[in-house]
Formats: sequence, structure tokens, C-alpha cells
Amino acid sequence: MQQKSTTQSNIQTAQTRFSTFDPRYFSQIIATSEPITDEWRRWIADSKFAGVDDSIIVQQLIMHGISPSSAKLEVGSISRNPYFQSGHKFVQLLQKSESHANILSELASLAPHSQTIDSKPNISRADFLENYYAKNIPLILTDITKNWSALSLWNPEYLKENYGQVEVEVQSDRNSDRLYELNIDKHRQKMQMADYADNVVNGGATNNYYMVANNGNIEKTALRGLLDDIEIFPEYLDPQNINGTTFFWFGPAGTITPLHHDPVNLIFVQVYGRKVWKIIPPYYTHRLYNYRGVFSAVDVEKPDYEKYPSFHQIPIIEVTLNPGDAIFMPVGWWHAVKSLDISISMSFTNFVFPNKYEWKFPSITNHKN
Repeated sequence: MQQKSTTQSNIQTAQTRFSTFDPRYFSQIIATSEPITDEWRRWIADSKFAGVDDSIIVQQLIMHGISPSSAKLEVGSISRNPYFQSGHKFVQLLQKSESHANILSELASLAPHSQTIDSKPNISRADFLENYYAKNIPLILTDITKNWSALSLWNPEYLKENYGQVEVEVQSDRNSDRLYELNIDKHRQKMQMADYADNVVNGGATNNYYMVANNGNIEKTALRGLLDDIEIFPEYLDPQNINGTTFFWFGPAGTITPLHHDPVNLIFVQVYGRKVWKIIPPYYTHRLYNYRGVFSAVDVEKPDYEKYPSFHQIPIIEVTLNPGDAIFMPVGWWHAVKSLDISISMSFTNFVFPNKYEWKFPSITNHKN
């Protein structure tokens, strides 16, 4: 029984960690008298890269209609293929990086407060730089907005009354597309702020529409006047560097920003309403099924552990931001955000410290979501 369980686990590991082929689609492939397809060859290579034993791979091929002789020949010869050998070299380098990340996660778990984030009412530029920014550690800043008149002014009615005639861009029809963040250009819609504010107030909790950072309304419209209601934290940020670095968020309860990491450091400020943040350190990246860009394939709200088994091992740090709270989210830290109420927020990337990094993003489209 233990051998059977181990076998199933190894096969599942191969299929989920490197897979370009989902076993639920095996029944669609008829290979009884045909040569092994390239899709099968990719699955064989993925399985071997994941460390699945040759005998198990052969057994799976035979179970799905491939002749024993063809299965044994294909699996036995793949290691001599120069393409496979080149791929195996890079897999070994990746495995070294992953083993290092696993060690870092094990060490972090030893700390009594590893599942918490520091919260401080005041911190100097030097302290912030040395102990959080440079060390890539998140921080909640609790009184950073004490000079913001926005805290007493901003709400949907204020936006409608003062900016109702401004044409803004929102992300719409999100419920029709699970990949709404990746396909953001397909969801852009322009409308007047007054109409959008009415939708937010009267539409109830929904994730179907949301004014997000990528809509760029602060930079592109008269909403820039909202900057008069805030102070852009000169201790950490450059108030002269606004364009492309200062972002406005406005939406109903129920909006969700899916699990992702940002390519830069940022400070996020909650002005109106509350948001729950689910945060994961960057040394768990290799377990987060990051197939494209900065996004994880895992739905944090309803994780499918059968499809994404490695995510079951991930500890999640959860914090709720209340009006006036700000969070420093370091570059590379994973987070998903959900609005508990109608919500208005700001975010900033215009630090007085260097904040540009060279990333290599995956673009793997031949996996089964």
C-alpha cells in the first residue's frame, strides 16, 4: 500500500511541477497503434526531470494504450537525446536554487514571529532603509497618514461630488475571465466617475469591476487633484516623482487582486474601508505555480490542492489594513488582496532609494490550468 501511495505521489509531482500535460486528458489520446506523440514525449521528459522512476513512467504509458516495447524504447532512449541533456542541465541548476529556498523557509519557520509582520507608528529613513527596505522585509506603518485630510474626506460621495464628470478608466467584466489580470487590456472600460461611484455603492459586493493601479487615473485625468488631500511621505518617497509611480484604487467590497508579486518595492495605503492581505515570502516562489509573469495559477480564496499540491505546504501571513494603515511590500513578496468593504486606496513606488530591478518572467502557456 505504501508503494502504491508513493508511486501516485511521484506521478502527481511530475504532472504538477513540470507538467505540460494533465493526466485527466489521457483518455483523449489514442496511441494504440500510432507512434508516441510529442505531447507524450514532453510528459516523459517532465516526469524524468521531476525524478519519477523509469519503470513508473513506462507503466503509465502502457496503462494508456502505448505498447510495452514502444514505451520502454522511448523512456530508455530519452536520456541520450541532446535536447533532454541540455534541459536536464538547467533543471539541476534550478533544483539547487529551489533547495536553497527550501532551507531559507525552514530557517524562517524557526522564528517565533515568522508568521507576523512588524507594525510601527514611526520610523526614520535610515531605520527603514537598513532594517526593512535593504533586507527585503515587509512593515506596517500605523500613523504615516496622520497629515492626510483624505482620511476624513474620501468616500464614494466625495468622489462623485468633486470628480463626477471626470472620465475614468476601470477594469470591468472581470467575472467572465479567470485571467482578468493577465488579460487586462480586454477589460478596460471608460465611464464617468459619477456613474462608477453609483455602481460601487449600489452594486453590492462583487469582483466584476474595479478601478485598479493599471488604470492610471491619477496620472491621466483630473483625479490628480486628489493628491492635494494627501502627503507623499517625504521620509521615504520622492514627492516630485509622481507620473507612473502613484496609483489610485477604488472599488466595491469583494474585489480581489489575485496572488502575485510586484516587480518593485511599494507602499500601499488604505484610506477608506478595509482590505485583507494574504502574504507569502519570496522563498516559496518555486511552490506557487508561477507560469506567467508575476502571477500564481493558484486561487488563494479556493486553492485546489489536488491540482496544486505544493501550495498545501505554504504558510500564509494574513493582515487586515484599516483606514489610515500603510504597508511596505518588498519587491518579490507574494500577496493576494480582498476588499472587505467599499474601498479606496493609494499605492506608491517612487522611493528615494533605487527601485528598478531586472526580472526574468516565465511565459508558459502549454500547461493545464
